[in-house]
Amino acid sequence: MIISKESVKYSLNNLKKRKSRSLLTIISILVGITTIFVFISFGLGLYNYTNSFVTGSSADKITVMPKGGMGVPGLDDTFSLTEADLRAVQRANGVYDAEGTKWGVAEVQQGSTKKYVFGMGYNPDKSMIVEFSNLKIIEGRELESGDYGKAVLGYNFFVEGKIFPREVELNNRIKVNGKEVTVIGFFDTLGNPQDDSSIYLTNDYFNEVFTDTTGYGMIIARADPNKLSEAVENIEKNLRKSREVEQGKEDFTVSSFEDLLESYTSVLNILFGFIFLIALISVFVSSINTANTMITSVLERTQEIGVMKSIGARNSEIFKIFLFESSVIGFVAGALGVLLGVFLTLIAKQILVQLGWSFLKPYYSFWMFFGCIAFATITGAVSGVFPALNATRVSPVKALRYE
Repeated sequence: MIISKESVKYSLNNLKKRKSRSLLTIISILVGITTIFVFISFGLGLYNYTNSFVTGSSADKITVMPKGGMGVPGLDDTFSLTEADLRAVQRANGVYDAEGTKWGVAEVQQGSTKKYVFGMGYNPDKSMIVEFSNLKIIEGRELESGDYGKAVLGYNFFVEGKIFPREVELNNRIKVNGKEVTVIGFFDTLGNPQDDSSIYLTNDYFNEVFTDTTGYGMIIARADPNKLSEAVENIEKNLRKSREVEQGKEDFTVSSFEDLLESYTSVLNILFGFIFLIALISVFVSSINTANTMITSVLERTQEIGVMKSIGARNSEIFKIFLFESSVIGFVAGALGVLLGVFLTLIAKQILVQLGWSFLKPYYSFWMFFGCIAFATITGAVSGVFPALNATRVSPVKALRYE
């Protein structure tokens, strides 16, 4: 549908004359588009963060965790896993190797400052938890077998004011549950406060520091990525026998990394869909406002329409003029909404980084920019169809007498 240059100029002048009303209509659409842009950008960021693990070193991992407790591994020994459970997992067909990790709450102290964080013990010879959690050393070194009295700390210890008033440095000594521990390394940030504030010890030394903690909070197994389902079934079978429980009454859960990703993605899909629905409702309300603006514009310009028709303007040309005006409103609102969305997401990103949630970051793509602007333009155009049709039905004779 082609519109003449004269009609374009006429439409833009009309929008300019009614700039206050046009501005309010633009703002109503802008709010909806900005909301959509913000949630889509952060939603895509979460999807990308999730997908980054699929091809990583975690894809061949299976986790075994006890049921019950407080929802955090290792905080309730009633639900811990044992050495017998670890051996049962290691014997399961399809499992290459397995490692038990230990968890507990630690009191850490620097000078007179005391804080409570999570402590983790693992086997440095296998380091599956390091692979599973995608931990990377940024300074110092990782733990080695026989590292008594030594620890690797999460990223937040490395930053002044996050855990302690002063940042912890390599070879500093801090107290963990009353025992002096030498810091030999720091892991890079994982993007959430809990993991970035954890302290890591060898399993053997963990037993000395966390005297009240027995058993494992989690077992991690490595299996053939192409046969994870079979390995999970074999692990469940061995554990039922080891723990003497019947099928359907398991006091443990076995999940492949694929299962964890699927569960996480399902929750993300539901949340994302709900938020997107709210944004669409906002845009729907905005489209009603746009239609109302255009209907009012038609009523105010009835005489103008009569004059145009009396000098030969066709209904199609009248229709194009009003449809173009509503489309322009939608386009401008979409462009401004995207710009505001970028501005808000960048500010939100900085705030989240400061709060320790750096994995929550927006993702931008050309199609997201194009899609939001196109959606706003189409919304504006659709909102203007009915008023444009009304404009074409105006009788020239009645219009010229209209006051």
